Amino acid sequence: MTSHGSFAGRTYVVTGSASGIGAATAALLRERDAKVIGCDLADAEVTADLSTPEGRRSLVAQVTAYGPIDAVLAVAGGGKTGLLETNYFGAVATLAGLRPLLAQSPAPRAVAVSSTSSLAPTADHIVQACLDGDEAAAVAALEADPAAGGPVGGYGIAKRALNRWVRQVAPNPEWAGAGIALNVVAPGVVDTPAAAYILTDDTVRQAVESAAPQPFGGFPGRPEWVAELICWLAGADNRFVTGQIIFADGGSEAAALGDLHWR
Repeated sequence: MTSHGSFAGRTYVVTGSASGIGAATAALLRERDAKVIGCDLADAEVTADLSTPEGRRSLVAQVTAYGPIDAVLAVAGGGKTGLLETNYFGAVATLAGLRPLLAQSPAPRAVAVSSTSSLAPTADHIVQACLDGDEAAAVAALEADPAAGGPVGGYGIAKRALNRWVRQVAPNPEWAGAGIALNVVAPGVVDTPAAAYILTDDTVRQAVESAAPQPFGGFPGRPEWVAELICWLAGADNRFVTGQIIFADGGSEAAALGDLHWR
């Protein structure tokens, strides 16, 4: 059983803290007496733009000035532009850049937020460019083929690459070997400002709900439901879970894929 007292005295870095799932996560942590260093474009302790290399370096420098931390929650994402830049390169730079600070904690944890959009058909060459760390090539390839990634486009590509990066690095010496649990939470459609374009257009909403039903909890989900899972994975009580892509989506991924991975 998780005790809310297990969060007290721990310091959490939360990107995307000004709205949506990031705001819900920061609020839950503060309710549980954790210290939160919120990071966003505005209205946060740390202001930085994760779509640019300069903004990523600024975030790491500003957080470092606060001193030791216990968990990094890379929630920031979404957007209509800078999809690869923010959702993949920004998230990875946050996690990798703050990893040395995490290593000083007695119970270091990290969580990245992905999406069920990562399940969509993708452009493997763009995903690979992301994993190779070649931001210029990845962005150029997406600009050359805006239809890559199907209806979810660059967003789904970025989240697929993020899932794969976590799966690749989480068991390694610098993460699991250093006692740092690194996991991904992949939400379905949640009632956040980033999902407004889906939820405010009845035609789009019906199409998305039909294509990706959420039989448990309904459509859309609530950001605090996803935040609860993020908080547990990032808490000291998580002693044995790492390298996992956990879908918090009301059953959407299970409905779409069934037992595919176990055949």
